[in-house]
Amino acid sequence: MLPHLASRLFGTPLLVHRAKLDVILSVLGPRIGLPGVEMAAAIPAPRQATPAQPGIAVIPVHGSLLKRSLGLEAASGLTSYAEIGGLIDVALADPQVSGILLDIDSPGGEVNGCFELARKVRETARIKPVWAIANDTAFSAAYALGCAAQRLFVTETGGVGSIGVIALHVDQSVKDTQDGYRYTALTAGAHKNDYSPHEPLDAAARAALQTEVDRLYGLFVDHVAALRGLSAESVRATEAALYFGPNAVAAGLADAVGTLQTALQEFSDALRTQGGLTPQSRVARRFEAQEVIPMSETPPEVPEAHQALPAASAADLLAQARGEAARSAQAIAEMCQIAGCPERAAEFIATGRTEQQVRAVLLEARAQRSAQVELSDQHAPSDWAGASLAPEQSPVVAAVKKLTHKE
Repeated sequence: MLPHLASRLFGTPLLVHRAKLDVILSVLGPRIGLPGVEMAAAIPAPRQATPAQPGIAVIPVHGSLLKRSLGLEAASGLTSYAEIGGLIDVALADPQVSGILLDIDSPGGEVNGCFELARKVRETARIKPVWAIANDTAFSAAYALGCAAQRLFVTETGGVGSIGVIALHVDQSVKDTQDGYRYTALTAGAHKNDYSPHEPLDAAARAALQTEVDRLYGLFVDHVAALRGLSAESVRATEAALYFGPNAVAAGLADAVGTLQTALQEFSDALRTQGGLTPQSRVARRFEAQEVIPMSETPPEVPEAHQALPAASAADLLAQARGEAARSAQAIAEMCQIAGCPERAAEFIATGRTEQQVRAVLLEARAQRSAQVELSDQHAPSDWAGASLAPEQSPVVAAVKKLTHKE
């Protein structure tokens, strides 16, 4: 996997703090035949799950960020945007979670996937509140994610910023000569051999790479300006500098200085004040965000003692989401069997229909069918094949139950 990682470090723009990039190169360089640099510090091991207040899911955003980490997360201090997005999806789907807190300690990383995940964070906040904390660093790509939250804390010694883009090209042609190698590239297309490490970077390739760096910098600046309520000029004026503690708040790049526990407590208080911990308000927000009108079912009243919901780890949330999905799939299969159209169960499940939506579709189909069929003493249309079968006799329901037991 090392050549693959090298291809994602050289000749491509990155949203990463320069000091961290030097640490990565000091480890990777000698292993792919390139000179290393002096290590400033060891690559930190990923942290364990952090404690949370009831009803708040804490999602770790730790280490260098990649779009896809190819299973190297724990071993190399990497975290993928896909993994973070998956944890957000699980927390969003869990009815016990009222708010999401991003616990960020990252120097940044790849451009690819960064802004897409940042948009996902902001879209998620329309359904459930999302806060973040730089605990202790949220630089470059990590800051792009942090500033997408509705409120951003920074620890007293923590830092944010590094709003910039960097791209490196390594010219090892002199080393190749010393080692007795000479590379000849046969290409079709004038730019096919641009950024080759075996040749000096020519002016045209340099200009093209600089153009892309400038374009991505413009995206980054506009992203921060829009989400933090700053002017693009003030964001550019930071010149990719780092801002720590109170200075980050004074510059408008963070909202408050505090510890993780401070952020959790304030978040919990805000959720209670806004009714964020009540199941009724969560259901209303979710339907409003998805522009779906709920059916006749009304969320049951919940005793006051049960309204403060316990937090769950990412593993617990994933298990709960899987269990809920399996239960819903079984219910849909049984409804389809009773309606006499078991073959539609797979279609409904695959398209993510809820039980209420499936019930509405089946009732509408039955009403249309009844209008076309002349009724006598029958209680249901006679051409609904399989309507006489009980759900427990259906092979579709049996298959779904088997899947549920596996889950």
